[in-house]
Amino acid sequence: MSDNSITIRVWGDYACFTRPEMKVERVSYPVMTPSAARGVLEAIFWEPEIYYLIDSIHVIRRGSWFSFRRNEVISVISIDNAKTWMKSPEKVSPIRAGGGAADGTQRNMLALAGVEYLITAEVHLSDIGKRRGHPINTYRTEIERRAKSGKCYHRPYLGVREFVADFDLEDDVPAALERRSTELGKNCKSLWPEEDLGLMLYDVFDHEQRTQGFRWLTKDEQESQPKKKAVPRWEGLLVKPEAVFFQANIKDAKLDCHPQRIRLARNQVTGA
Repeated sequence: MSDNSITIRVWGDYACFTRPEMKVERVSYPVMTPSAARGVLEAIFWEPEIYYLIDSIHVIRRGSWFSFRRNEVISVISIDNAKTWMKSPEKVSPIRAGGGAADGTQRNMLALAGVEYLITAEVHLSDIGKRRGHPINTYRTEIERRAKSGKCYHRPYLGVREFVADFDLEDDVPAALERRSTELGKNCKSLWPEEDLGLMLYDVFDHEQRTQGFRWLTKDEQESQPKKKAVPRWEGLLVKPEAVFFQANIKDAKLDCHPQRIRLARNQVTGA
């Protein structure tokens, strides 16, 4: 494990780590994906100078399957409509769901109830961070401080924003597993001895491209650029979303996620 590793314990009443091949109906993977784990960490703390590499996900509570239906909408709000409403609030026409609304539709969700995980991740400096010259320990200390005090940029969630997550910092993985095993009255490692989960979503942003970092330039920074036809609006690399999968395997209630220890599969067909 890297010296720049951190471990966050995260739990919640509900979770849904959606399988992309299921299209309209939301069906969860049986365990948190590395992409969802990264999202939790970035909700707590993120700066353009750093990026996270998920090392592993330990399962403390698997959760139980449950299904329900909810009202959703088919339409989406376009940027042009939003700009029109900002200029003329009286023209606002909200999209309504439920209660006989014309755009409402019912969709099924198969999710998990009562889950808990230990997320271990490496914190690395991006190319932007390396140019700033700040040591990685500065950011790691800030992450730990925020996690200990329960602070976050926005509330972390477990797969979908409706399923909010609680979190806490853990200093030692074995000690945390032993403590939670005692509190729950069962051995967390024997909870899920071994299972091949098949292809699972790793992330929608390439971890190799994320090493460059990304940030929007301020207005002053843009104006200070040499006069060109196309003035850059950002620094770093604007990463295009592209689904990356990996062969997921659970052993002793642990999902290994480090890109150096797993085989990543790109350009996979996710549905017919």
